[in-house]
Amino acid sequence: MAATDRKPEAQRNKGFDQTHRQMIDMAVRLLGEKGAEGLSIVALARAMGVSRGTVYYHFDSREALLAGVKAWASDQLARGMDTSWTVPERTAGICRIVLENPELFKLWIDDFIAGADIRDSYRLWDAFVAGMQRRFDTEQPEAAIDAEVYGTIMLTAAFIAPRIFARSVRPDLGIDEIVERFVREQRRVLARDGLG
Repeated sequence: MAATDRKPEAQRNKGFDQTHRQMIDMAVRLLGEKGAEGLSIVALARAMGVSRGTVYYHFDSREALLAGVKAWASDQLARGMDTSWTVPERTAGICRIVLENPELFKLWIDDFIAGADIRDSYRLWDAFVAGMQRRFDTEQPEAAIDAEVYGTIMLTAAFIAPRIFARSVRPDLGIDEIVERFVREQRRVLARDGLG
């Protein structure tokens, strides 16, 4: 079974999906409390009050568990592409999730730095770049903006900048104030670049 694959429908019990979501939620919590080294099948089983066999039913290895947690992160970040939300809502959502789950996003970022294909972690990448390129080509054709590079800069800023700011620049500020400041600055940058 692949890292994020689930058991076929016919083999699942009634509560499989709910239990799976609860395990991912607990794994995210454990990751935040203990770091990547503290996340294991045994630790998750203890925290959930279930047997290791129950956890193995959902995740066939620690790597599959980590892949499930990273997939959860990717799904959360996909909200940044949800056009039914306003730009400030999307920016705030990404900033908040990054700040509230630093250990999780450290793993996610490590994959990018190690050279993993961005599409494996951020499945909306191609649509993100294509949509941005269409806007640039329509609204600023003379600028010849490279949407892949611009998108990489924006994505990196969205995932790394809030952590650096919160940990190294202004550790005295609360998450709400940091999010507010990042939303304000992101709006200014997008307006400057003709995207706001």
